[in-house]
Amino acid sequence: MSVKAGLKLLGGFDFIYEDGRLTLPLAAQRLLAFLALQHDGVQRAVAAEHLWPDCDPSRAGANLRSALCQARRSRTAAVIESAGSRLHLAPSVRVDLHEIWAQARTLAERSAPLPEAPDMIVEALGRELLPGWTDDWLALERERWNQMRVHALESLAQRLHDERQYLAALEAALVAVAVDPIRETAQRILIEVHVAEGNVACAVRRYQEYQSFLRRELGVSPSPKMMKIVQELGVPAASPHDRGRSTAVREPRPGIGSVHARSRRQASGQPG
Repeated sequence: MSVKAGLKLLGGFDFIYEDGRLTLPLAAQRLLAFLALQHDGVQRAVAAEHLWPDCDPSRAGANLRSALCQARRSRTAAVIESAGSRLHLAPSVRVDLHEIWAQARTLAERSAPLPEAPDMIVEALGRELLPGWTDDWLALERERWNQMRVHALESLAQRLHDERQYLAALEAALVAVAVDPIRETAQRILIEVHVAEGNVACAVRRYQEYQSFLRRELGVSPSPKMMKIVQELGVPAASPHDRGRSTAVREPRPGIGSVHARSRRQASGQPG
């Protein structure tokens, strides 16, 4: 039996069934989301263990049965399929993560033409996977999603830069930076776009901000490849804070008040 249903995981959980939005109990939401991330299905015992890691196996199994009943009671009988001891999300259920992931892969691999509306895919790639959910089983899935989307955004930004679509390139690179501010590739694309547009000051400022961020967070410097871009603009790649910095401790220079006080002591015959 085919169902007309959609599951939204990016930017928050949402479930659409027969053209209507359904509010599901939290246990049913977690079960549907977990199954959506298991492309080959999952054993019931494994699902119970991951969804209720703090419970003993019997209690976790009971919780799983309860979540299944909740999901099926909400007019979604055909959304979850069972084959023996394995559970699957019905193949007919559309999952936004699966669809955007496929687009992201083509962008990362450059196996398709540039999208006609890059802002739409950039907006989709900017969404987090189930933000606010703290389940341990989501950690690896979030990392996989973040790696995929940041590679897709960087590839898209570089191609847009090469096509001189600078505003769209900036938007894609900025979203990539928001996903992973430490990663250098998107930062470098931002600098290259500023240079291409003739905005040297913006390019230098972006470099200096990134340089300061790396020093503060990791104690490292940008790569020689990024430094070279800035040096070719005629600007030293090292910040003023780094140049000529000495480790010697200097005695503080006396202020005006201390000079006047010493003069008064000398005039009264006191030692200076």
